Amino acid sequence: MSDYSPYNIPEEESVEETRRKKMEEFRMSYDQNALRGEPDIPAQAPQEPVYDSGYSYSDATSATSYSRDDAPLKRRRKNNEINSFSDYDTKKRIERDSKKELKRQKKEEKRIEKSKAKRNRRIFKLVWITMVVIVAVVISQYVMVGVNDLLAISRSENPHSVTVSIPADPTLDQIADILHDNGIILRPKFFKMYVNLTSSASDFRQGEFKIDSNKDYEAIVNTLQSNSKRTDIVTVQITEGMNLLEIANLLKENKVTSDINAFLDVCRSDAFDEDYPFLKNLSKSDQRYYKLEGYLFPDTYDFYIGEDPAVTVEKMLANYEKKVINHKERYFGNSKKSTLEQEAAKTGYTTDEILTIASIIQAEAANKEDMYNISSILHNRLKYGAEYGVAQLNCDCTVYYPYRNKEAVPESDRAIFKSRYDTNSFTGLPPGPICNPGIEAIKAAINPYETDYIFFCHDTAENGGTPYYSSSLEEHEYYLSVIGSN
Repeated sequence: MSDYSPYNIPEEESVEETRRKKMEEFRMSYDQNALRGEPDIPAQAPQEPVYDSGYSYSDATSATSYSRDDAPLKRRRKNNEINSFSDYDTKKRIERDSKKELKRQKKEEKRIEKSKAKRNRRIFKLVWITMVVIVAVVISQYVMVGVNDLLAISRSENPHSVTVSIPADPTLDQIADILHDNGIILRPKFFKMYVNLTSSASDFRQGEFKIDSNKDYEAIVNTLQSNSKRTDIVTVQITEGMNLLEIANLLKENKVTSDINAFLDVCRSDAFDEDYPFLKNLSKSDQRYYKLEGYLFPDTYDFYIGEDPAVTVEKMLANYEKKVINHKERYFGNSKKSTLEQEAAKTGYTTDEILTIASIIQAEAANKEDMYNISSILHNRLKYGAEYGVAQLNCDCTVYYPYRNKEAVPESDRAIFKSRYDTNSFTGLPPGPICNPGIEAIKAAINPYETDYIFFCHDTAENGGTPYYSSSLEEHEYYLSVIGSN
């Protein structure tokens, strides 16, 4: 054997033993590679050297590789086929398992979400109930406090009277603040809510009111919307013969009204016709300056400061109805049972015409006796004045009506003013009364003296205002000359 030994084969080992070991190592290496997933193609076995001896190592290797290595190779190929089939089933199984796991995860997520929603609902319900309880407690406390004030329960101790002043056209806020500032109410907001619920916010009146601090809301509202507890009373005397403009100015001076025009507008209106029938169907109403002139009965009245003009006028109309239309003694005629209308009919004139005559008598007469003589002259002129050349009444008191005289006419209109009531311009009576006559003037208009006088005049006030009557123009001119010489 040659000394050359590339693999350092020990001498004591045979060639066959060496080959067997090498092949075993190769097979074990291949199986390990297969287990690690390395390629199925087997690695090239190391070529063993060919010795010079008659035995060929390559032939032996070749023979042995086909006889001993074929089985593992076939087994590996079979395992590869089995692994390929198994990989497809495994993929399907993994897919099914993945879907199941996904469903399970979704189901678990829904369960968690449902659990959270349920927990959130419980928390929300708890918070909601808590808020309702808190609000209910707050509202109940507010309502209880308000109800106590409404019923005056909280103001029942140490009651006292307070006088409050309410301005003209007061707002509900002003009313509530005034009452609160004066200790009449404790809860202004609750008071305003009560007034709005009872729809009485627009009925409060101006003036001074005396209110007890222990009154409930209803009593307080009733007091402020009536005159029963007012303390700002002013006494005003409307004298006989005052016309509407003079009455309006007097009322303003006494603070009964602050707006003369508002008062005069009421006196022009038909607002009282339904309540007072004697105002219906007045003659020549379209020519009158003020429809109610003559019907505001002269008397002493108690008015309230800042009173509604309609209330003021109604007081005077009611007094006229009581003392003129419905007077118990019926003192206009000989019979106590006769009425003004009945007595007026006996004269041939309407009640309104008698009142117009009475207003002229009231404006012209110097005294009671003078009233009946002037009434006689007016009746004579109305009946047969034209026969004596005096077709007009020619009464100076009518020339500047609705003003008292020329000086009372506004300066801007004075030079051109022409009254529709001027009895120098037409025949007969003016459209209506020129002032508000008293009872005596009305009685004189119904029952004039029987005379033949058709003229009258008066001396100056400085000389006592002596009246002069005459039946002819010559006599009348004589008296005028006497007066002028005084």
